[in-house]
Amino acid sequence: MRRIGIVAKTDREEARTVVPDLLKWCLARGLQPLCDKETAAICPDATVATARKPELPAQVDLLLVLGGDGTLLSMARLVGDLGVPILGVNLGGLGFLTALTVDELFPALEAYLDGALVIEERMMLAAAVSREGERLTEYVALNDVVITKSAMSRIIRLEVAVDQQLATGYRADGLIISTPTGSTAYCLSAGGSIVFPTMDAMVLTPICSHTLTNRPIVLPAHQRIEVRLLTDQDVMLTADGQVGFALKQWDTVEVRRAAARIRLLRFPQKHFFSVLRTKLKWG
Repeated sequence: MRRIGIVAKTDREEARTVVPDLLKWCLARGLQPLCDKETAAICPDATVATARKPELPAQVDLLLVLGGDGTLLSMARLVGDLGVPILGVNLGGLGFLTALTVDELFPALEAYLDGALVIEERMMLAAAVSREGERLTEYVALNDVVITKSAMSRIIRLEVAVDQQLATGYRADGLIISTPTGSTAYCLSAGGSIVFPTMDAMVLTPICSHTLTNRPIVLPAHQRIEVRLLTDQDVMLTADGQVGFALKQWDTVEVRRAAARIRLLRFPQKHFFSVLRTKLKWG
């Protein structure tokens, strides 16, 4: 490993102390840090190579993300199929993706150099919107793809097919299609199932369904999901809650497993259930 990418949530006060220490740590070990321009700006006295966020993952051997789960999600979509491992450090409360604390940062980096960290591969989703047979846009998501009504809209109607076979219809505020990684995010808040994060599966969870028997369902990741919007209202498609597209009546959203997989690093002892116990206050 020669180059470490550093991306920080720069409005966090901790970033202003952690990033300079990181730059010193890299230089002391003969490693070259590469920061995005916003992160480099909080270290005006340091001489450090910079790159725009979209170009940064292709230039590094390890990507270090300092912030919260949202920061990591945005970078994961940029990493895509590059295979660059990501180490997430939470600047604040515990996150499911950025599970490391600031105190664990440098021990984790030393462990990575020694080959002592575990690499977990996580599946992503690919979503495409079609209108009258024309494909309009495509997204990838690590957590979820969500179809939801605007604040003032009435209940919406959706028709769902799995592998071109009609599965069900929903009259609801929306629908969440999540990865196992995203099953502990919006999916969990809407009553969806928790799925072990390294599995290959998709979880369909309706949001405030008008039919109480519409329950969350877990599908194999190799299946293709098509969701058709049947109502003429203000409806949005969002990927990881960060990017989105306005849908129109009769639009079809196709969701499938993406070719890209994200590689997340963790300590061997910081397994999924230890994070669940801490985050969800389990006994």
